[in-house]
This record gives sequence, C-alpha cells and structure tokens, in this order.
Amino acid sequence: MQHTSTKTRIFVNSTSGIMSEARQLYSPHCDARPDGIDTDLIVIHAISLPPRQYGECFIDDLFCGNLDKTAHSYFAEIAHLRVSSHLLIKRDGSITQYVPFHCRAWHAGQSSYAGRESCNDFSIGIELEGCDEDAFENIQYQTLKQVISALCSAYPSLSWDRVTGHSDIAPGRKTDPGPGFDWSKLKA
Repeated sequence: MQHTSTKTRIFVNSTSGIMSEARQLYSPHCDARPDGIDTDLIVIHAISLPPRQYGECFIDDLFCGNLDKTAHSYFAEIAHLRVSSHLLIKRDGSITQYVPFHCRAWHAGQSSYAGRESCNDFSIGIELEGCDEDAFENIQYQTLKQVISALCSAYPSLSWDRVTGHSDIAPGRKTDPGPGFDWSKLKA
C-alpha cells in the first residue's frame, strides 16, 4: 500500500478526476454531477468500522457495496447503505480513491452549505479514518493538507476557505469529524 509523506507531491488529473498517490478502488455508489455546477466545496468526514476500530478493510467494503453484515454486529445496521466518498485517508496517511472527482460521490446525504442544498452535487468528500472522540494522526493532517492543495490546484473553483466538516453541512444529523479533529492543525 502506498503511503504519502510530506516529500511526495500529490497530483490530480483534472480530466480523469484521478489522484496520483491514491490506491484506486471503484465504488458503484456514485453518479454524474448535474450539468453546469462547479465543484467548489470540500467536506471532511470521519469514519471507522467497526466504530472506534482502525486498520480493517471494512470501510472499503462499505463504500464498494460488499460489507458482510455478519462480520460484526454493527454491520447489520449499515450493510444496506449505498454510500461512498471520493477519498479515504487512513491513519497511516495512505489514500484510497473510490470515486473520480468529476463524479458525484454519495457522502453528504441531506445537507446544505451557504444556502445551497444537496452538497453532493458540488462537493468533494474526504473521509479520515477516525471518529469524533479520538485524535487524528499527524500524518493524516499532513496528507490532508497535500490533498487539499492538489485539489485546489486542479480545480480553480476550490479553495482553502471552502473546506468544511460534515457536521457543518448536516447539523443535528451528523457530528463528524467531531472534536477529535483539530481545525487549527489543518489550517496551520
């Protein structure tokens, strides 16, 4: 598995929507973005499967529609979900891409940002392996900074001031990335 370091330059091909340093796994849980809408928002999420357990393949399985509901008692509740994200940054800093950036990943659900509904239409979803309560790893912040910089370089409609949390676009419904995520570390 590839690991991203602070010396590796991440590149996004704006035509293919593929990130150079990411392992590619296809998720069927995506579709075309609506015509005429710029991708101008980055949404940060947190995920761990099972909850508060790290390093397993279950996030891949969920996003690719292959989660075995018998593998853990919690999975019976979520195995039916059709969700995805553009990227996952694991605790070791490695990146997996599930959906090309020019496609709509199903990460935000019912959501609103700056008065605009349906954030999936105009956003890129980035999952961090983690949960609301646990601190994220320094390498995850380093990788996330590189990813956001690469996305902003590839897509002029994106900028650092258009990065938000899932909890901000779906308040009351979602809490991630939660208090374990240090926004000042990302912005430093």
